Amino acid sequence: MRSAVIRAWDPPSAEGGLRARYIWELVLVLALTVGRSALYSVLSFVRTLEEAIATQTSVGAQSTQLNPPADSAAFWDALYQFLAVFFALTTVALVVYLLWEPGANALRRIGLDFRGFGGDVGRGLLLVAVIGVPGLALYVAGRLLGLTLEVSASPLDAAWYTVPILVLSALRAGLTEEIIFLGYFFDRLRRLGWGWWTIILAMAGLRAAYHAYQGFGSIVGNFAMGVVFGWCYRRWGRVMPLVIAHTVIDIFAFVGYPLAVALFPAVF
Repeated sequence: MRSAVIRAWDPPSAEGGLRARYIWELVLVLALTVGRSALYSVLSFVRTLEEAIATQTSVGAQSTQLNPPADSAAFWDALYQFLAVFFALTTVALVVYLLWEPGANALRRIGLDFRGFGGDVGRGLLLVAVIGVPGLALYVAGRLLGLTLEVSASPLDAAWYTVPILVLSALRAGLTEEIIFLGYFFDRLRRLGWGWWTIILAMAGLRAAYHAYQGFGSIVGNFAMGVVFGWCYRRWGRVMPLVIAHTVIDIFAFVGYPLAVALFPAVF
């Protein structure tokens, strides 16, 4: 049964001019979306290392912020935050559009639909346990060893809209990363003749670079997450459980993290 599902969504190889088109398309999508973010993230990490060496301190002595406010006025901050989520999701719409073919539903092909939604939720929550708990432990270990930056969370009582915006941001991250890293790049790289494990490892490396600004712990953790998620996508042929898992993990990180900071300030 599993092999039949894989054959159904495994795309054919591209030839000739179509191959050149896919290569240019990949370059442009990278430059507009996760590739651009990964480059800035790596540069931020290099800058962090440079400052740590110059000041003779550890990487852990520096900090980064998740979901920083966009404006000091509540109305404008909420508006800017919402627009940031909206425009980030337009990049998801772009790659889905690029995946669309006459007579074939791109969302169904990558498994972003509600067929078997209960099973997708179960698989997603299983991944939360497999990835989320070790990821938190890795972050704590990185903080204690001075290898991971302090992640400053948005306080939950900052404004009335804080929690809804953080939940939307978590959904944005889940959709953006999983649809682009898995749904889009897996399809295009398979069409260019890449092997499955080559794609899985390459996308795991890109995912690690995308989160490099948070330090060594995040690089290792996100590479491992990329390998696990890539293997699961290869096995299941569906991106929906991975979007669910990523969104839930980020909700815990964005909303649960401030609580952890309050309870365990010495660690977080």
